[in-house]
Order: sequence, then structure tokens, then C-alpha cells
Amino acid sequence: MKDPYQLTAKWYDNLFEPINKGLRLIGLRMFLPKAGMNILDVGCGTGAFLAFYQRYKCNLYGIDMSPAMMTIARERLGTGVNLHLGSAADMPYEDDFFDFVVSMLVLHEMDPPLRLEVLGEINRVLKPGGRVLLIDFNPGRPESFEGWRAKATILLSEIAAGRRHFRNYRQFMSIGGLSDLVEAAGFAVVKQKIVAGGPLTLILVERKT
Repeated sequence: MKDPYQLTAKWYDNLFEPINKGLRLIGLRMFLPKAGMNILDVGCGTGAFLAFYQRYKCNLYGIDMSPAMMTIARERLGTGVNLHLGSAADMPYEDDFFDFVVSMLVLHEMDPPLRLEVLGEINRVLKPGGRVLLIDFNPGRPESFEGWRAKATILLSEIAAGRRHFRNYRQFMSIGGLSDLVEAAGFAVVKQKIVAGGPLTLILVERKT
């Protein structure tokens, strides 16, 4: 399968890091990790989120399908982080292994049947009592001028990402984004924040009891 990020991986952080950094800071306020936790980034990309968690002395893992992104992640993170090139629908981790799983701006770009497979795998590797932070685009009408501007920027970025990517984005938005997906995958919402004037959401979930 062709790597969709082969040409864009090198400048991905330059373009998106100003937004992504802000999302990570909000996510940190929603869930503060403790030293020694096992943390997994699903769709870890260039490793920027894992680098953010290195200061908390956790055991860090990342999985991504893009060789180009993985090359940058390995250069950034060094040998202290366990990185795996492969599909999040078939992860090489034990059941009930991770205290915390994060996945940022990943589910919307997947083919629809794959999303529930990935969430099922996340559920499998999550410890009882563990938490999952999902960050992705939020459907609905923006709440402010800032929101409309952010929505327009997102739309242009999704179009530029290619026909398949844009088709999956549109389908993701049409089904209501993350809310129905987490319910179907067997998760319960713990906290949710809608940010950037409406177009982005962060949802902290746990297994249903």
C-alpha cells in the first residue's frame, strides 16, 4: 500500500504543530499521566505526542502505518520509545496492557469499517480502569468566527489530502463524528471538550462497566 504521507511527512509538523500543540495541552488537563504508566499513541505520526509525554517518565509505545512518519518519529524519540510500523486494527500488544491510550486526528481518515476494528483493538489492550483520549473533528455548526475559520482550514486540508482521505472525512462527519463510534465500540464518555470555536473535540472515555 502506498504511503499517503511519503511526500508530506517532513513538513507535517511545520504546518499543523501550532494547532496540535494546543490540543495536547487541553488533553493533558483532561488526563494527567503518572510515572510508570504504559501509554500508547495510536496513529503516532511524527511522534510529537509521545515526545510530549516523555517528561512524565512513562513507558511509551506508538503505532503507525506510515513509514515516512515512523522515520521521523524514530529520529525524534530515540531508542527509549517502543515504536511499531503496522496496522492499529491488529496491534502486537497484550490484552489489558495500557493505562492510557491516545489517538489524535486519526479515526476520521480511516475507511469506515476499519474504525470500529481499531477501537475494538484499543478496548482489548486497555487495562480495566484505563482511559482513552480521542481527538478529532467535530460535526455541527461552528460557534464563532474563529470556528468558521478553523472549519474552512480543516476542509481545505482534508481536500488537499486526497480523494480517499476526503471521502472518509465526509463520511465521518456525516455519522456524527466520535460520539456514535465510542458508543458502538463499548466505551463510556468520562469528559468531553469542544474547542476552536466548534470544529474540534476531545473525548476521554473508559470501558463500560
